[in-house]
Amino acid sequence: MQNHLAPQLSPQDLADLTSWRRHIHQAPDLSGDEGATAFAVSAALAPLRPSQIVTGLGGHGVAAVFGGASPGPTVMIRAELDGLPIPEAAGPAHISQRPGKAHLCGHDGHMAVLMGVARLLSRQAPVRGRVILLFQPAEENGAGAAAVLADPAFAALRPDWAFALHNMPGLPLGQVQVAAGPANCASVGLRIQLSGRTAHAATPQTGISPANALARLIPALGALGPGGDLAPDFRLVTLTHARLGEAAFGISPGEAEVWATLRTLQDAPMADLRAQAVALAQSVAQAERLKLSLSWHDDFAACSNDPAAVAHVQAVTDWQDPTGPMRASEDFGRFRGPQTQSAMFLLGAGDETPALHSPDYDFPDALIGQGAAIFSRIIRNILG
Repeated sequence: MQNHLAPQLSPQDLADLTSWRRHIHQAPDLSGDEGATAFAVSAALAPLRPSQIVTGLGGHGVAAVFGGASPGPTVMIRAELDGLPIPEAAGPAHISQRPGKAHLCGHDGHMAVLMGVARLLSRQAPVRGRVILLFQPAEENGAGAAAVLADPAFAALRPDWAFALHNMPGLPLGQVQVAAGPANCASVGLRIQLSGRTAHAATPQTGISPANALARLIPALGALGPGGDLAPDFRLVTLTHARLGEAAFGISPGEAEVWATLRTLQDAPMADLRAQAVALAQSVAQAERLKLSLSWHDDFAACSNDPAAVAHVQAVTDWQDPTGPMRASEDFGRFRGPQTQSAMFLLGAGDETPALHSPDYDFPDALIGQGAAIFSRIIRNILG
C-alpha cells in the first residue's frame, strides 16, 4: 500500500466531526430541498479558509476549492446532501427531528468524511493543482449530478479526477471494495396513467374500465426485464405501485396507474428497454380504448469506474474485489467523461449493520476518519 505523507485527523477532530455528523443526522433535507443542510456545510467550511466556496450548484450544491502553489490537475471528492422520505425507527439519541425524513443512506456520514478532508487540506494544501470538495444535491432521485454538470458555474470547476465512496452494510467494518468497470446499474422510473370513463357498478358496459389493461400490463412489464445475473444484457423491471379506480363497491373504475422501475447494467440497453415499455403501454391502451399518459422519474445513468482512477484507490488501501456491480443506482457515474476519470469505492459499514434505507440504519462514525484518510492519501498521491 502506497501511503504518501499526509496530515492525520486528531482525536479532537474525530470528536468534532462525529458531533457535526449527528447534528446533520437530526435535520435531514430531501432531494432538491437541501438549503438548510447546504448552509450548515458552508458554515462549517468557512473557518477552514478554502480558496473559494461556491454555493447554489445545481440547486443547493456546495463546492470548496483548495488550491496548491503551482498548476496541476484538479481532483474532486464528492459527497451527497440529501436524506430520504422514510420515518426513522427509535434508537439513536440523535434521531431525526423531522418527521418522515431521515438520513438512512449515510449521506450525513459521507459529508462528515469530506469535512474531515477539508480540515486536513486547511492544514496542508496540495503541492500543485487543486482539490474540489463537492457536496452534491439530489442524489436520491438521480437529478443532482446532472444539474451540477449543467450549471455554468461548474465549468470552471470541472475535474480531471473524481472520487467518491459509499458505505456498505453487510461488508466488514472498514473493508474497501473497488474494481474497474461497471459499479452501479442504470435505472429509471416509469409512471403509466390510464384514463377511461367511470360507470355504475351495475352497468359497467356504459363506461370504459382500465381494469383489464392494468391486469395485462403488470405481468407484461415484468416480462420485459426478468432480472437474473448481472451480465451485459441484464434487464430488470420491478413493479413498485399500482392503483385502480376508487375504493368503492358502487363504481366501475375510470382510471388506473402503474409504476415500474426499469434497470440495466449499462446505459445502451436502457434505451431499448424504455422503447419496449413505451410500445407495450401504447399497445395495451389502444386495445382497451384508453387515454395514455407516460412520465419518467428518478433517472440514473450507469456508474462505471475508470481503471486509472481505481488504481489510485487501490494504491492507498487494502482493497478487495467486490462480488459484482451493485444493482442499486448512483448518479456519481455522470461525472465520468472525456476530461474526467472517476471511481467510487465501497467502505464496509459492518456485517450486522441494518441495510441502507432501513428505518433503523445509522452511519457508523468509525468510518469518518478512515474515509478522510483514504481521500487524503489519494489527493497527496496525485497532487503531492
